[in-house]
Amino acid sequence: MTAPTMHAIRQHEFGGPDVLVHEEIPRPTAGPGEVLVRVRSIGVNFADTHTRENKYVQKAHLPLVPGQEVVGVREDSGERVVALTQGGGAYAEWAVVPEARCVPLPDGLPDDQALGLLVQGLTAWHLHRTCGRLEGGETVVVHSAAGGTGSLAVQLAKPLGAGRVIATASSAEKRQVALDLGADVAVDPDPEGLTERLGEANGGRGVDVVIDMSGGPVFEASLRALAPFGRIVVCGIAGKEQNEVRTGHLLRHSRSVIGFWLFHTLEDPERRFRAPLLDLFERAARGEVRVHVGGRWPLAEAGEAHRALVERRTTGKLVLDVG
Repeated sequence: MTAPTMHAIRQHEFGGPDVLVHEEIPRPTAGPGEVLVRVRSIGVNFADTHTRENKYVQKAHLPLVPGQEVVGVREDSGERVVALTQGGGAYAEWAVVPEARCVPLPDGLPDDQALGLLVQGLTAWHLHRTCGRLEGGETVVVHSAAGGTGSLAVQLAKPLGAGRVIATASSAEKRQVALDLGADVAVDPDPEGLTERLGEANGGRGVDVVIDMSGGPVFEASLRALAPFGRIVVCGIAGKEQNEVRTGHLLRHSRSVIGFWLFHTLEDPERRFRAPLLDLFERAARGEVRVHVGGRWPLAEAGEAHRALVERRTTGKLVLDVG
């Protein structure tokens, strides 16, 4: 009897988008504590591009099927779910996921909305609540505000307590997207003069919380823009330039630098994964937050999705459609 197969994206070497190959491979099987999901939609993240080059927080091993977020149907129960895989495997027609990372979807929540809330929405929630410890009336700066995480962080800021939201984005069009999503003001993220622009956007005062996905000189300028007791939350290094912070600077200015990596939430899945995700589903139902889908590609064109992402030609959530 021939073993069942499926179509998937697999890479046999590290490199650019061209290493993502569409091919037929054996269908996975679920083990103890796992669920087999027939995939309908797949989320594309900036982290996937780092994994493709083997430059992510977790080191990758070849050959690999990229991606970690899917919406689909459980084979065992027929229930529609959103889920995080473990160590890749999402860019495929079928995916095995840990049951603890598999969350049923409410009726009326579209697949692409669920995908955006799973990684980017959950990240934005924790950036404000868990790491930024946002207090009522504080000013929040959201960098890359038209992107997947940034666009949701802008929308969630005021419902979670912010008094003023300052967005940055790389073009006039993207800055308008951020304003349409609820930012009070949007400025250019060019590091030259960024500290001063953030201060001007906040009425000449320092800002309280900065959400930074870029690193490098954007981080340095943002750190200098913090008010006493201000916090900068690092959730990415898209510029691929890491920073060093001197403890004397933190001491003199009463500033904090906090890091966030989503997968640490899975060490306490009920409190830090499922509960915030269900809160996001309820907020979506109330209209407080909506995922902006910035692009769709067939599974076979995953390389094109990666290319558009790294070339900064996209906004919002990027999705691969299966079938």
